[in-house]
Amino acid sequence: MTPALAPVTAIVPCFRCTGTLERAVASVAAQTWRPAELVLVDDGSGDETLAVMHSLQSRYGDWVRVLALPVNVGAAGARNAGWQTATQELIAFLDSDDAWHPQKIEIQCSYMLSHPDIALCGHLCRQLAPGTSDTKWWQVDGPSSAQSVKLSGLLLRHAFVTPSVMLRRSIAQRFAEGMRHMEDHRLWVDIVGAPLAAVKLMVELVAVYKPVYGATGLSAEMWRMERAELENYRHFHQAGRISHGLMRLLQTYSLAKYLRRLVIVHVLRRTGY
Repeated sequence: MTPALAPVTAIVPCFRCTGTLERAVASVAAQTWRPAELVLVDDGSGDETLAVMHSLQSRYGDWVRVLALPVNVGAAGARNAGWQTATQELIAFLDSDDAWHPQKIEIQCSYMLSHPDIALCGHLCRQLAPGTSDTKWWQVDGPSSAQSVKLSGLLLRHAFVTPSVMLRRSIAQRFAEGMRHMEDHRLWVDIVGAPLAAVKLMVELVAVYKPVYGATGLSAEMWRMERAELENYRHFHQAGRISHGLMRLLQTYSLAKYLRRLVIVHVLRRTGY
C-alpha cells in the first residue's frame, strides 16, 4: 500500500556519513505519511558520501533530490541550501546519523495542518546507543499533549533537538550561516522572539544515536558549543530580545551548566560508562 504524501520537504544535511545515511533515508521512506520530497544535501564531504546519495536516489526514484555543495559550509548552511530548494509548505529536518519513528510525519504534520498559527513544532526524542543496528520502534498513539514554547523557556534550555523540528517554509528566519555549533538554538529563539508561535509535542518521534555531550564528533566539542551559546546570548541582546543584565545572568547560568557537564563527563569516563 502506497503511503499518503504529506506537504513536507524532508532535509538531511550529509557530511561523510556513508555508514548511517541509508538508515536515515529508510526511516523517511517508511513514514506512514511520506514527505512529498526528500532533499539530501552533500556538504562538501569529499569522500563516498555523494556516491551513496546518488545510489539512494536510484533506489527511491525522483522522490529523492540530491544537492551537492562545492565546499563544506556546516550543517546550518547545508540546511539553508535545502530549505531554499524546498517546494512544500512544511519543512522537517533529520540528521544523517539519526532516524524518524514511522509515525513522525503523520502525527506532526497533521498537528501543523490543523494549527495554522504554529510556525515551529518540535517533539521528544529517544536516545539510543550509537552502535544500535536494529531499531525496534515503539508504539505511539499520538501526542499526549502539546506544550507552548515560550521565549523565556528557550533562553534557559534547549526545548528540542533539530531532528524533531518541523516548521513552515514561508517564515523569514534561517539558520545562521557559518555557525558550526548551537545554530539550531539561535534559530528557535529568533523564531519565537519574532514573535511566532511554537509548541512541543510530548511524544518521542525520533531516535537519536549520539549522546548529548561527552562523545566523539560535534557533541564532544563541549567548549566550542559553550562559546557558541554564550555568543547566542550576545546576539539575542544585540537583536533586542533580552536586556544587558539578563544576557549576563544567562551567560553565568550557561557557564555553570557547562562546568556541571564537565564534572559529569569526567566521572563517567573514570567509571567506564
